[in-house]
Amino acid sequence: MTVDRRAVARRGAIWSVGVLASLGTILATPFTLRSLAPKGTDWERLSAVSQTYGAVSVLISAAALVGVAVSLAYQGRQTRIQNEEAHRSAHRELVLLTLSDPAYEVCWEPPNTSMTREKWKQLLVANLIVSMWSTDYKLGLMDSHLARSVLQDYFRGEVGRAYWHNSGPSWHRYFANSRDKHEREFLGLAEEAYRSAVAAGAPVPTSAYFLPFTD
Repeated sequence: MTVDRRAVARRGAIWSVGVLASLGTILATPFTLRSLAPKGTDWERLSAVSQTYGAVSVLISAAALVGVAVSLAYQGRQTRIQNEEAHRSAHRELVLLTLSDPAYEVCWEPPNTSMTREKWKQLLVANLIVSMWSTDYKLGLMDSHLARSVLQDYFRGEVGRAYWHNSGPSWHRYFANSRDKHEREFLGLAEEAYRSAVAAGAPVPTSAYFLPFTD
């Protein structure tokens, strides 16, 4: 799903024009009344009324501007979420395409450590999982406490720990100096969880994940 940024900008421009038109109308009202008022009008009284009216109009205008700012901020967040989802979908489709045909496996970068083709496929799926959590953290769908807990559990397993052992250096190259603080924070949480898991002992082997099948 893609987002038309011009449409978002156009909506923001329409809001801005509406607010400016309202302000123009408010400012022009006293002059219009003066030109239309009959002779002998008590302008001092009208001035007092207009001052009260002006104070109210300022509050209304301020509320309108706040509404525009909130609307633009919300549209910006929605655009960001949709772009992240589009990126995640494209990544997922690439992984599924790779898994569907061995000829595509060499289109990716070579692994940082020697491994079998089966292990490499497992790490490819593991990358999808960790990347999904990274995106959720960036979008505020996962806080630091939840991210730390999820990563600690994940790195208890053999595949999860093997993934970070192989791909952790790449994450550091890509995100250690990222302008996005959420990417840097997630990298720190993942590294912390990985080191904690390693210090706790050997990982749970894949052979121990499930009970043997019995009739």
